[in-house]
Amino acid sequence: MSNPKITIKHDWRKEEAATYLAKSKISQITIPNWTYLTISGKGSPSSAHFQKAVETLFTLSYTLKFALKKGYLIENFSEYSVYPLEGYWDLNEEGKTKDSLDKNDLVYTMMIRQPDFIKAKDLRWAIEFNQKKKTDLLYPEVKLEPIEDGLCIQMLHLGSYDDEPKSFALMKKYILDNGLCQSVKAHKEIYLSDFTKVSPDKLKTVLRYYIENAE
Repeated sequence: MSNPKITIKHDWRKEEAATYLAKSKISQITIPNWTYLTISGKGSPSSAHFQKAVETLFTLSYTLKFALKKGYLIENFSEYSVYPLEGYWDLNEEGKTKDSLDKNDLVYTMMIRQPDFIKAKDLRWAIEFNQKKKTDLLYPEVKLEPIEDGLCIQMLHLGSYDDEPKSFALMKKYILDNGLCQSVKAHKEIYLSDFTKVSPDKLKTVLRYYIENAE
């Protein structure tokens, strides 16, 4: 096997800080079409499906990152840091009629961005590699798909996920004050902290609303 051309490691924390390391001050940003590993589901983040979805996405993402060490050559590979977990969150139709949030009404797509050189054949290899050892992951539900967030506002939320409504209220005020509107009611979250290891009051989460100019 010939060795791939290795370039300087791409670290999203440095190279794409404006995209992923949002500040507490609300800002506008345009997110282009990028490729993600995704798994969709419904229900509470405490559900077994949600936990398995996150485990599956990280397992496959790290397998792809270290593919060469496992004997697989990804075409045009260059070194990179695994991107953070992201979640696209919405409500089912019943949930949209309620005055308060019932987490069982949540609808989500969890995702981890992949470098442009990751292709469908590489994902198939990563799944086959892991199926032999981790038989309980959600391989049939994984997709490699392009997603374009487009024009958004975002801010850093520091603290518990249950306190996010305070930050969302600030974002909605920003939208009204600047003559904007939400293009969809769903929102994106980017998890900069490992929620299995960090205390709730220290969690760092980028919150993102999809916007357009009000008519």
